[in-house]
Amino acid sequence: MTAGDGGPVVIAGGSGFLGVSLATHLAGLGRPVVILSRNPPRAAGPWRHVPWDARTLGDWRRELDGAAGLVNLVGRTVDCIKTPDHRDEILRSRVEATRVLGEAVRAVAAPPPTWVQMSTAHIYGDPPRVVCDEDSPFGCGFAPMVGRAWEEEFAAGALPTQRGVVLRTSFVVGRDRGAGGGALSRLRTLVRLGLGGTVGPGTQGMSWIHEADMNRLFERALNDPVMRGAYIASAPSPVSQRDFMRALRRAIGMPIGLPAPAWLVRLGAPLVMRTDPELALYGRYVVSRRLPAEGFAFRFPEIDGALRDLLA
Repeated sequence: MTAGDGGPVVIAGGSGFLGVSLATHLAGLGRPVVILSRNPPRAAGPWRHVPWDARTLGDWRRELDGAAGLVNLVGRTVDCIKTPDHRDEILRSRVEATRVLGEAVRAVAAPPPTWVQMSTAHIYGDPPRVVCDEDSPFGCGFAPMVGRAWEEEFAAGALPTQRGVVLRTSFVVGRDRGAGGGALSRLRTLVRLGLGGTVGPGTQGMSWIHEADMNRLFERALNDPVMRGAYIASAPSPVSQRDFMRALRRAIGMPIGLPAPAWLVRLGAPLVMRTDPELALYGRYVVSRRLPAEGFAFRFPEIDGALRDLLA
């Protein structure tokens, strides 16, 4: 069975930017979509919303009975100040939602044959100037620990009969559809204010993927019986932070971008942006080895073309 066999695709945690983008894409292909989330998406769309708390088994599990596929996107945003409470919720939201989905697929007669699990390219840490692929060692620190715990819970929860696909996702650049445009919306605002220059050294990696390619990758993971295991979900041409912001300024038509030294970012990010300065000061270069070997071709392999498409 594939995601085109009549049953719905269930997107857990699908009310945010990435979930709404995927739901819109799948519905455009004629596939029924069910979104599981605490609150419905901000804008109405071609899907059915079913509430859940992402922690306890409930009547929502019936949506998985006969579903063609399950996509799990649940996870509290990491775009925040990393207080102890926020760190706890970042970890718990991912692990507990994945755990209860594992309980749910065991509680229905006809569980979805395919489970596509979100993960993060942060699992590789922040190695300077090293290009990571699927076989690279995991990093150390909070973000890699969360990624490992997320994938371990998925491995424990998926049924032996299910085809499981893990997508270690980089920075998804996309349009605003009433669910927020992801981090690109915030960067675009900074660029328009003339603040989109080099951050810190500027050499930190910016691995990215256009939302259209992300959706095509989800679609392929749902349908292609060859896809199994972990993949890096990132365009084949990661760039430095300096080059990413230069491309973003070109796409918007802003000729200048004031730089931000590391000390200023560490001071201003939590006070002004209410976020973690490490999100801007650290990064990684990741490229999938498996996707090109299995014939996946990116529509937007280069950052200039991707940003022109999204921002023109």
